[in-house]
Amino acid sequence: MSEPDPYLCPVSCQRCGLELRLGSGTAYLVRVEAMADPTPPLLDPREFGGDLNRAFREVLQELEHVSAQEAMDQVYRRLSFYLCAACYRRWIENPTG
Repeated sequence: MSEPDPYLCPVSCQRCGLELRLGSGTAYLVRVEAMADPTPPLLDPREFGGDLNRAFREVLQELEHVSAQEAMDQVYRRLSFYLCAACYRRWIENPTG
């Protein structure tokens, strides 16, 4: 039994839904990587009454109600999607709009 041809799998533009033919030169694979600001926080011990352990305990208490996946999504996220040529042109010129 042969492997399925990856170019025959149906793929649609994630913006407009147009069915794309991979390998035809009319589709774009977009990869987005987002991460929280990696700069260490500026901590002023006076803000916590000199008790940084208490501050860490408070943060851990806040995180008790957050799943591991939710916490990770707040720190790092990577995703991929396909766009047709028309949607890609609009997206690349204004990716946040």
